This record gives sequence, C-alpha cells and structure tokens, in this order.
Amino acid sequence: MQQQASAEILRAIAEAGGDVARPLQQIAETMARLFAAPSVSVQLAEGREFTREYRVGSIARRIGSAYPRSNIKVGGRNLPGTVVAENRQIHIPDLDHLDPFMADFPGLPHARAGGARTVCGTPLRREAGAIGALIVFRDQLLPFTDEELALLQSVADQAVIAIENARLFNERREALERQTATSEILRVISQSPTDAQPVFDVIAQTAIRLLGCNRAFIQRCDDECFWTVTWWGVEGRLPLVDMPRVKIDPAANFPSRAILQKQTVHLPDWSLIELPPHERMIQQKLGLQTALFMPLLRDNKCIGLLSVAGTRPNLFGDKEIALAESFRDQALIAIENVRLFEEVQAKAHDLAEALQQQTATADVLKVISRSAFDLDAVMHTLARSAAELCAASLCGLYIREGDFLVCRGHTAAISTEQEDFVRRTPIPAHDPKFATTRVMTSGEIANIGDFKSDRSVATQVFREQLGFKSLLIVPLMRSGQAIGLFILGRDRVGQFSPRQVELVQTFADQAVIAIENARLLDEIQAKTRDLTEALTYQTGSANILNVIASSPTDVAPVLKAIVDSACEVCEAYDAAVLLRDGDDLRFSAHHGPIPIGLDKWPINRRWTAGRAFIDQQPVHIEDLRDDSHADFSDGRELSLRMGHRTIVSVPLLRDKESIGAIVLRRIEVHPFTDKQIALLQTFADQAVIALGNVRLFEEVQAKTRELEQSLEDLRTAQDRLVQTEKLASLGQLTAGIAHEIKNPLNFVNNFSALSLDLADELNDILAQAGLAEQLRKDIDELTGMLKDNLSKILRHGKRADSIVKNMLLHSREGSGEHRPADINALVDESLNLAYHGARAENSEFEVTLQRDFDPVAGMVEVFPQEITRVLLNLISNGFYAVSKRKAAASGAADFEPLVTATTRAQGDQVEIRIRDNGTGIPPEAREKIFNPFFTTKPAGEGTGLGLSMSHDIIVKQHGGSIAVETEPGVFTEFIVTLRRKSTVQKSAGETR
Repeated sequence: MQQQASAEILRAIAEAGGDVARPLQQIAETMARLFAAPSVSVQLAEGREFTREYRVGSIARRIGSAYPRSNIKVGGRNLPGTVVAENRQIHIPDLDHLDPFMADFPGLPHARAGGARTVCGTPLRREAGAIGALIVFRDQLLPFTDEELALLQSVADQAVIAIENARLFNERREALERQTATSEILRVISQSPTDAQPVFDVIAQTAIRLLGCNRAFIQRCDDECFWTVTWWGVEGRLPLVDMPRVKIDPAANFPSRAILQKQTVHLPDWSLIELPPHERMIQQKLGLQTALFMPLLRDNKCIGLLSVAGTRPNLFGDKEIALAESFRDQALIAIENVRLFEEVQAKAHDLAEALQQQTATADVLKVISRSAFDLDAVMHTLARSAAELCAASLCGLYIREGDFLVCRGHTAAISTEQEDFVRRTPIPAHDPKFATTRVMTSGEIANIGDFKSDRSVATQVFREQLGFKSLLIVPLMRSGQAIGLFILGRDRVGQFSPRQVELVQTFADQAVIAIENARLLDEIQAKTRDLTEALTYQTGSANILNVIASSPTDVAPVLKAIVDSACEVCEAYDAAVLLRDGDDLRFSAHHGPIPIGLDKWPINRRWTAGRAFIDQQPVHIEDLRDDSHADFSDGRELSLRMGHRTIVSVPLLRDKESIGAIVLRRIEVHPFTDKQIALLQTFADQAVIALGNVRLFEEVQAKTRELEQSLEDLRTAQDRLVQTEKLASLGQLTAGIAHEIKNPLNFVNNFSALSLDLADELNDILAQAGLAEQLRKDIDELTGMLKDNLSKILRHGKRADSIVKNMLLHSREGSGEHRPADINALVDESLNLAYHGARAENSEFEVTLQRDFDPVAGMVEVFPQEITRVLLNLISNGFYAVSKRKAAASGAADFEPLVTATTRAQGDQVEIRIRDNGTGIPPEAREKIFNPFFTTKPAGEGTGLGLSMSHDIIVKQHGGSIAVETEPGVFTEFIVTLRRKSTVQKSAGETR
C-alpha cells in the first residue's frame, strides 16, 4: 500500500505540469488513506506568511475555519509556524496530554474538539530550509511509529519535489513566453527598419500580456515636453485622441522624474504617496494604483519612456521589472534602427550626389583611355577582364568607403540574386572575422585555395550566397595604404597561379590609377565650383558691407540688402529677416515671391525660426510636410498657408544671445547645401554687425545727450554758486545796514520809554500845583496826546527792532556742518522744540501732534541747523494758525487743534509735509508768502521774513523745493522736498 501511495504521488507530480495544487491535494488525500487519518492539511509559507493551504477531512477544515491562514505566522505560537520556523518534525502522541511548550497553540483545541487525538507536523524542506508543513490528524489514540514518521518526511520531500517541478515548469513556461515575445518583437523590428510605430505597438501589447498590467504607454520627449505615441490596455490598442504634449516638470508628473533622473522609477503603491496633478487625473480616469517608468536613453540623453501601470498595487516584482526593461531596450533598438536607417538614407543621398559629380578615368588598356570619366565602367571592365583571364567564377572590385568595403565592379556572369547580395552587403573594413580585414591591414595578398577551412560566420554567409570555394584577395595600394580590394573566387578548390596573381596585381594598379584620376578630376571640379561659389559669395558679402558702411544709423537698408543677396546667392525663392519683439519674432525684411501674410509669430520650437532662435543653431528641414517633422507643427501650418516646402533658419547671435533669425525658403523639396547654410550664417553675422552699429550709434547719441545734460547741470551749479555769493554779499550789506539802524533805533526805543515815565512824573507834579481848571484840562489833554504818541513810537520802534533782528538772522551765512542726517530724527526733534517753546510762551496752549514717519526715509545730506530752523518756522506757523482758529471758534467745542508731520522716501529724494488744521491762507496771499517782509499776521506779530528765509534755505542752499497747499478755514500744508545727495555749493568758508 505504501508503494502504491508513492506511485500515485509520483504520477500526480509527473502529470501536474505547472499546477502545484493537484499533486499537493493528491498527497493530502493519499496521506489520509495511507495513515488511516480522517484529516490532512498541507500549508505553504513565503517569508513569515502562509500563502496556500490544501485540506482534507473535517478536522482540518474545522481548524481552517476557526483559525484562518491569516492568523498563522512562521515562528508564531502555532503548530505549522513552529514546524517551519524550527525546521523539525513535531509529533503529538496525545492531544489530551500536551507538552507544556505547546499548551497555548490555538489550533490544537480546535483539532481536539473536531475529534483528533494524535497529530504530527512534518516540514517541507528545500535547500536546508522549510517552506511549509504537512499536518496529519488521527481521530484515535494511535501515536505514529518511527517508520511512519520517516514515511511522512519522505512524502513531505515528494511534496517539495512537486512544488519545485511546478515552479520550474512555470519558470520555463514564462521564459518561453518571454522568448517568444522577444522573438516576435525582434521580427517586427527587422521588418520595420524605417518605422518604429509597429514595434512600439507590439511591445506595448506584449507588456500588457506578459506583465499582467492594465496599461502600457510608449512616449517620446524633447527638452521641454513628453507625448504619447502609443498606449494599450487589456482591451487592445487605444486611440491617441486628446493626448496633449505634457510639460516636463518633476513636481507635476511622474514621467518627468524618470526623464530627468535617467533611471527607472518604480512606484509600487500610489495610495501611499502624494500624487502629482497629472497622475491624480490618470488615477481618477483609469483607476491605476501602481506604475513603472523606464527612460529610453541614447548617449546618456532621454529620448522617451516605456511606462506600464496596473490597478493593483505592488504588481511588478524584480522579474517583471527586468522583463519590462528588456522591452524598453527593444523599443530603444527600434528607435535606433530608424535613426540609423535615416542616417544611411541621408548618407546614400550624399553619395549619390557625389557619384553624379564623379567621372571614371581608366579602362583595361583601350577602355581606360576611352572611358576616362566613367569609373564604374572601368571597374566593371577590370573585374570582368580579371575574372576571364584568371578563370574565376566571380570577381568583385571593392573600394573602401568609411568603415566598409563597397563593391564598385563585378563580373557579368553572376546571377541576379548574387548581384543583389554583393551590392547590398558591404564588407566591414575592420571586422577580424573577415579575411579581407587582414589584407587591408597588412597590404599583403591572400591566396586561399580552400575556403572551407575558414569557419567564421561572416565567411560562411558569403560562401553560401556566392558559392565560391577558393579565393584571391589583392589590395589596391596608394601611398602605402590599402584603399580597396580585388576579390576573385572560384567554385573549385585550388590556389590561383603566380601568373594570375601578377595579372590581378597589374589590374589592381590600373584600378588605383583610375580611382586617383577620378579623385583628381573630382577635386578639380569641386575646386572650380568652390572658386565660383566663393566669388559669388564674396560679391554678395561685399555688397552688404557697402550698405552697412553707408547706413550707420539705419538698419533697414542693410536688412533689405541681406535678404536680396541671400535669396540670390543661395538660390532661394525668398528670404526674410526676423527680429525679436518681446516674446515674438517680427518680420523686419523680406524679398521674394512667397507671401508672408503675417506681422510676427510667437517664439517657440514648433517652427524653424523659433527653434533656431532658442537652440542658437541652424535648423534645416528638407520637407516641412513630411510626417517625420511633425514636431514642427507651427512650421507645417505656415508651409500650408504660404506654399513653401524646404526651409533653413539661422539665428542672429550677439554676445551669445539670440536677437533674431534669417530664413530661406523654397517652394519645391530642394535641400540647401552646407556651404549655402554657412553663407547664410555669414549674412546673419553681418546683420548682427549692422544692428550693433545702429545700437552703438544710438548709445553715442544717448551719451552725447548725457554729456550735454551734465554741462547744463554744471552751468546750473555755477549759477547757484554765483547766486550764493550774491546772497552772501547781500547778507553782509543787509547786516551792515541792520547794525547801523539798530543803534539809533535802540536810542528811540529807550528814550520813548523814558519819556513816557517823565510824562507820568510831570502829571504828578502838576497835580500838586494850583492851576485853573481850564488850564489843567489843557495840560492833561496835551500830556495825554504826548503819552499816546510816545506809546506809538515805542510800539513801532519795537516792531522795527524785531525787523532788524530778523534781517540779521536772514542775512547770516549758512552755519553748521554739511553732513548726512536722519530726516525722521530732525523732524521729530523740531516738533518737540516748537511745542515746548510754544508752551513756555503760553502755558494754556494745547495742540495734538501727529507723526507719520516713513521708516525707510533714511539719511539726507543737509545743514542740520538750517533745516531745523525751517522746520521750527513751519511748525510755529502751524501753531499760530490753529491758535487763531481756536480763538475764532471759541463757541465750537468740537474743534481740536492738530499739527501733522509726515516723511516719505521717494527714491533719491525725501518729502517732508507739515500740515495744520488752522485758519488757512487767503488766495490773494498764497503767491506772496515767500516774499521778504510779506506777512498775513497783524502788525507787531510777524516780520514777513520767516518763510522767505525758509525758502532760501531749502531752494538756494540745499537745491530742494518748498510748496504750499491750503484751503482757507480748513488747513495749510507745506511740502518740502530734499535730495538725498546735495549738489549745491557749500557755504563759503565751510570745511570740505
């Protein structure tokens, strides 16, 4: 029975294939039958988790229901976890008498409740570790014997074999699927050398199938944006509608991070991270939860992305990532194939053009002289003659072109298939697998009698295609270097004779002569063309330089000359110069029949002029309407609108900065040559020179205007100096006059006061004398008139004394040091001084002081003492005005006297405002308030010199300004403006 059970298990393992469930279920059932066990369970673990289980019988199912797999941990307090963790067999003979070590195992009470009495747990071992447990339950007290325990371990090992077989089978199946997918992709790559789109489609489709993802994207990118070229879902290829170009911004989307980091970006669970706006939108639309972004790198530059995503988190493991990256590499191969194909096509085009300009020059004997300008005819004649004279089945004459040897002449006896193979299969010049490489390197002849001895893959390919068995390779030598090969093959074994070898050497020398003649002729023709072009180009450049010399102030004639010459010399239908105008390029000059139809166009990479401007490199497009230039969407729109096909744009560069572009266009598809593009760059440099000349001329003009302004400022300063000297002289004169007046004025004032006292004394004396009543009345009347006259004399004398004092103050020269001062501090100090001075004169004086100082008013170069004098005068005037208004409005209890001081920084100036809500200034007095001796105050209360003196200090001494704004009965505000850097002359005698 044991052998039968083993056979059943082995048969189940053999028939399982990649399905591990069937043999494990079979093992559980067999164990139940073999050991008379009502229940058996097989549990598999990965890490600390039990991931799969196979149960037979009610006891095992009862335990699984009461104690689910999610509660069982490897190394935990449970029987399967302990078996796996300790990698040992655990035998429990009697569940009613448990070992204290297992007394808290939660599954054992459920097993006993289900009827189990004896239990054994056996580890499933792989590579000295346990990957699962086989648990057998008996419903009677029947401990397992040693033989049974050994058998259980043997069965457990067979279970591991089943698991390993399934794993290996699945890995082989996955490898086969991946190999098949890779083969399919490579087949599509080989069938699409000119178009990567089919490859992109099959890669995305295969990624969906093999990776089990929900979406696969292939995207291309440039320096600014990325865009989708194909995307697939489980339902198939999806349409590329509403798929805009997305800005490369790592903060806004995940693909940008892979593009900039140039590394695979794996985001296994989107629910654990903050999604950028782009991915948040995709998640809302498609329900994606995980993604893998793989950059396509060429020369360490990202040119695109392969991205796969799924709706289930943690979808991609290491194997899936490796497979996806192989798909990424295949996509890059497809892109490279297309690029290389395009390069080969371009090179083939260049070679075809060069061949049109070449002429062959030699033939064997008569043919060389007769076909001096037909190199191909000479090469074919040499090959046919060599094959005929040397009895060769085929002969090829190869010439080195770059890294390859290209057949330029062959025998006419070969088949069409062989001729096609020879023409489309160049021989690598440096590949050591070819015998030709050894000949090219050493310059020695190779005479191979039996070519079967060469087992290289490359040789086998040529031998199978052309059928030769022996080979003669003779180098074409020029100046000690091999420039080509004469290759002769036979379909029989045997070396070529010495005479035949010598003959082929002669033909090789003649081939070198023909090649050299053709080369020299080509050089002569090229030189002639170069000289002709150079003369034409020089003439065009000279014309432009003449216009530049004659138009130093106007760029328009130069630009017109440039477009005229460029259009003519470069054989273009039209030419245009575009200059930068903000974010646009404006068409500034044009010549030719193709219409422009617009004034300007935005600067971007979607048209040639914009891209040339941004990249600072020429942009040449052979056909704007070709689908390969879809990234020039604006250029294609302009092409359809204006009718041109071929275009070249060259940037105008000044100090490594783009300032415009020159554009040449052709209606037909006719590419411009490199020389024409180089000449256009010369024209661009000349346009920059012309623009620079105009700019320099304008700068000179501006500098001239600045010098004129400086001269005017100097004259103004001189005038101020003269005025200062005049004021100083006038001040000295005024001071002298005031001093002269002061002495007699003091005499008048003093004697007037004394006379008043004497009059009073006279009245007292006369009052004691006995006088007639009428006489006394006459005397009292006369003494009264005398006292009244003396009082008027005294009052006007004091007013004259005040005028003299103010004249002395007004005439005094500027005092103090001219230095930087904190303007806020000066104003604040003046407010305090004026207020305390007013309170000292009148203890009942009350006024509200309001300060509004600009914290950045800063420092100003002034005479601080003089500015303080001005501020005291203006503030005192404000106090006087609010006092008068308060006295006049004694009945209005709501009037509150207010004086406000404000400072404001205004660039290189500072503004000071002193405002009061007093009586204001009448309109007829406003224009006169700064005149000397003019005052609106009553006689005896003002001299009319305060504001005049303030005006002179601010305007004449400091070069500033003072103005007044007022409304009678409402307010008066004086505005003082000072320069931060004073330009006026310092006072005479001041230390500099």
